Amino acid sequence: MKLDEIDLKILVALQEDGRITKTKLAESVHLSVSPCHERVKRLEQAGYINGYRTEINIDRIVRNSLVFVQVHLKQHRAEDFIKFDEAIRQTPEVIECHALGGGIDYFLKMIVNDIQHYQQKIEFLLSSDLNIERYFTHIVTKKIKQSVFPIEELLKTAAET
Repeated sequence: MKLDEIDLKILVALQEDGRITKTKLAESVHLSVSPCHERVKRLEQAGYINGYRTEINIDRIVRNSLVFVQVHLKQHRAEDFIKFDEAIRQTPEVIECHALGGGIDYFLKMIVNDIQHYQQKIEFLLSSDLNIERYFTHIVTKKIKQSVFPIEELLKTAAET
């Protein structure tokens, strides 16, 4: 499916406000409600929209710390990666995990109550025979920026190259 300018405007608008009404969305992209809604359904069916989420202010609910962890594995066999991936998928405190090339095998983003909670989790992972050779912990002291994907900027830059 090839996206046109209106499809892209719909995606940007939904990313900024997933609760936008059908009417306001249609107005923002200069379409009537029915064709706009059909485009949204088509974008969902084509896999351009993964879902709709609510951004929760976790700081208002529970004390927490954000921790980034670089992980290096001892060996790089397929079964080692599969076992590590599955263990991480089963660890709720790991809210993001990225496999990397270039010296670091994985980069984890974890949310924990405090450093003791983090230590318990990392000790559990280390004792789970996941082939972890070493890890480096980075504790977030202050969030500077958090934003959504800059769709329009990425498309503009891609078109220039």
